Amino acid sequence: MTDKNFDIVVIGAGPGGYVAAIRAAQLGMKAAVVEANHLGGICLNWGCIPTKALLRSSEIHDLLNHVSEFGFTVKDVSFDLKKVVERSRGVAKQLSGGIGHLLKKNKVTVFDGYGKLLGKGKVSVEGKTKETLTAKHIIIATGARARVLPGLEPDGKLIWTYKEAMVPDTMPKSLLVVGSGAIGIEFASFYQNMGAEVTVVEVMDRILPVEDEEISAMARKQFEKQGMKILTGAKTTKLEKGKNDVTVHVEVSSKGGGKAQKIKVDRVIMAVGIQANTEEIGLDNAKGVKLDRGHIVTDGYMATGEKGVYAIGDVTGAPWLAHKASHEAIICVEKIAGLKDVHPMDKSNIPGCTYCRPQVASVGMTEKAAIEVGHKVKVGRFPFIGNGKAIALGEPEGLVKTIFDEKTGELLGAHMIGAEVTEMIQGYVIGKTAELTEAEFMHTVFPHPTLSEMMHESVLDAYGRAVHF
Repeated sequence: MTDKNFDIVVIGAGPGGYVAAIRAAQLGMKAAVVEANHLGGICLNWGCIPTKALLRSSEIHDLLNHVSEFGFTVKDVSFDLKKVVERSRGVAKQLSGGIGHLLKKNKVTVFDGYGKLLGKGKVSVEGKTKETLTAKHIIIATGARARVLPGLEPDGKLIWTYKEAMVPDTMPKSLLVVGSGAIGIEFASFYQNMGAEVTVVEVMDRILPVEDEEISAMARKQFEKQGMKILTGAKTTKLEKGKNDVTVHVEVSSKGGGKAQKIKVDRVIMAVGIQANTEEIGLDNAKGVKLDRGHIVTDGYMATGEKGVYAIGDVTGAPWLAHKASHEAIICVEKIAGLKDVHPMDKSNIPGCTYCRPQVASVGMTEKAAIEVGHKVKVGRFPFIGNGKAIALGEPEGLVKTIFDEKTGELLGAHMIGAEVTEMIQGYVIGKTAELTEAEFMHTVFPHPTLSEMMHESVLDAYGRAVHF
């Protein structure tokens, strides 16, 4: 008979939930997790991981079409879409199984069903198992789902969400993506590199609107060079479905050209943001839990206004990132356990990554934001074209940009576009978290030849000391 009394019960087993349960078990607490769908959540099963597998395939496809630049001859390049999708799903399945193993290894009890707050430290489980659990501490980690706009609802056939976009049965010849955040741009990049004609419609005046303006502009230039069509300052007003195509009605602002357009495509991907999963989880039974614009309000240690109830990850709002959820999980559980030296989350040190081609990565403030809050800044830049490793790789287009406070030398922000920048950004994240100044970055020895040398040169450039630019 399964015990139903725990120290901690976590509702949701995504990158926040399963990490919270494992960390609690490591600290000697009796932990359970309630999950109705897939261990690993959306990120592992229908988000971060399988999309990266798809993007890897599209990178290889693009490379095969340009191997002549490296001295090779390849004829009749083609791909098997079914196998591309199967590989992606296989990667997700392998890792989801790994999460199950980790939970079992750490003696975390998993309940298969939907969790709901009942009040007074109780959680009901409805699904394959029906139970009532009790716990001193309850962590809500229910995540979020694709946002749906009235009149532009996905149908799963012609109008897709991220889920359908990951498992296409045929490759569309033409595709329109509504929204140019990380999700929209990653899918646009995948389909463009696989040979589809892609159009991106963005309501803001630039793509990747949370990124530094200079990086956004470079990204647009590169995407358009690849053949992607981009409409900014544009609003999708209507979708007319045909037998096997969609006519998209787009209104373009005067800034974006000012002309209304009708664009016919095979498929549409809606990527207009996400909304928190706060419905039907029993918030009526936890009156102290407050919502702000649909997201659960927490303090720096993830506690809600209801005693013994906490929330982590996407359900608490931006940034909607898996690594943010995992880190919040650690902070929350370690605070519950009474560990010393537990620091609240500093969102300015959370990196953001977009795995398009070229990749985009950043941490901290943009140049504009830093100036707006009163910083007098020093800005350094180093282009990929000045780096030997980038040229040798055949990836000479990109930029590393760093922003420092002129008075203190504090690194305020770092922004990158180009090959493998999602791997490099962590160097700046460590420096920013450790509160290093320009002096420590300058005195650091970077290996040669590497792409990371550009990080050093960008810092040097901010202070007029760049050697290779």
